[in-house]
Amino acid sequence: MFRLQLLPWEYGVRNLLRRPSRSVLTLGALAVVILLVFVVVGFLRGLERSLAVSGDPDVVLVYSLGAEMSVENSAVAARTPGLLTASVQGVQTRFGLPHVSPELYLGTRVATDQQEGALGLVRGVTTAAPLVRRQVRIVDGTWPGPGELLAGRLAAAKLGVDPGQLAIGQQVEFEGRTWRVSGQFTASGSAFESELWCRLPDLQQTLKRQDLSVVALLLQPGANPAGVDLFCRQRVDLELQAVGETDYYASLQTLYKPVRMLGWLVVSLVAAAGVFAGLNMMYGAVAGRVREIATLQALGYRRSAILISLVQEGALLAAAASLLAGLVALLWIHGMAVRVTMGAFALHVDSVALLVGCGTGLLLGIVGAIPPAIKALCLPVAESLKAV
Repeated sequence: MFRLQLLPWEYGVRNLLRRPSRSVLTLGALAVVILLVFVVVGFLRGLERSLAVSGDPDVVLVYSLGAEMSVENSAVAARTPGLLTASVQGVQTRFGLPHVSPELYLGTRVATDQQEGALGLVRGVTTAAPLVRRQVRIVDGTWPGPGELLAGRLAAAKLGVDPGQLAIGQQVEFEGRTWRVSGQFTASGSAFESELWCRLPDLQQTLKRQDLSVVALLLQPGANPAGVDLFCRQRVDLELQAVGETDYYASLQTLYKPVRMLGWLVVSLVAAAGVFAGLNMMYGAVAGRVREIATLQALGYRRSAILISLVQEGALLAAAASLLAGLVALLWIHGMAVRVTMGAFALHVDSVALLVGCGTGLLLGIVGAIPPAIKALCLPVAESLKAV
C-alpha cells in the first residue's frame, strides 16, 4: 500500500524563521487585508444589532397614516394619547399612570462650539418616556428641565464632534434656541443612543407646533395589540396606523438590505484582492526557493509532499495574521462609533465577524500558496538545480 512521505512539520516552521524580513512583511500584508474584512463585517453586524435591539415586543407605535415607515414625517393630533388611553385595553399602568409616551421627533441642524451645524436627531418627550422606552438608563446627570436636554451615548458620533462637546453643562443650539446638556443616557445599543432628548413642551414651543410625531404605548405582557390597530381603523378621522415596534425596526432592516448586500460584496472584493496579493507574495517567496524545491525532489520527496509543506507555511502565516488582526479588531475596532443617516451605532466584532475574518485569512494563506507552488514544482528538476 502506497504511503506518502511528508516533510517534517518543523521544516515549514524553520523556513519561516530563516527569512524573518520576508515573513514579517507577508504577515503584515495579510493582517491588513484581514483587518479590512473585520471592519466591514463589524459595520454590518453593528447595524443589524442596533436595529434588532431597538424594538420592544410589548411596545406599539401609533403615527400618521401618510407617513409610511418614516416617523419623522408623521403628524399626530395632540389629543391622540388621551384617546388611546381611554379607548384601548391592555395598556400597562403603574400607580395609576398609563405607560403612554407622546413624542415629537425630527432631524435638524445642531450647532456646538466645535461645529457650526451637523444633522442631529432630536426627540421631545415627557416623563413617561422612560416607562415605555425600557432600554433607556440615565448614566450621568439629571432629567432635563426647561431649556435642557439629555444626550445619548452616541449622539456626539452622530454629530461628528468630540464627546466632550455634549458633556454636562455644555450648550448646543438648534432651531434658533440654545439648550444646556443636563445628562447623558444609554439604551443598550439601540437607535435611541444617537438622539438628543428634551422636554416635549419646550420643543413644541420652539417649533411652534402642537401636534406629535408618534405615540408609543407599552402593553401588558401577553396583551393583544389588535385593540390598538382596531382603534386606528375605527377613528378614520385621525388617519392613524399602528405597528409593533419590533416590526417597525424589522422594516428598517429591509430598507437597509441593499447596504448590507453592498457590505458583503465589499467583503468578497477585499477577500479576492487579498487572494491576488497573497498570490503575488507567495510567487515572490517561492521564486527564490526553486533550487531548494528541486533538491527536495532529488532527495526523493514527492511533489505532493512538497506542495503540502508550502501550503503549511502559507497557512501558518495566515493563522498568525488572523490572530493579530483579530486582536487589533477586538481592542480598537469593536465599539467604535460610526454615523449613518438613521443615526449612529457601534461597530460590533462578534463571533460571526471573527469567524468570517479568520476564515478569510486562512483562505488567503491556503489558496494563495497553491498556484505558485504548483508552478515551481512543474519545472524540470535538472533545470531547477541550475537556477540562481
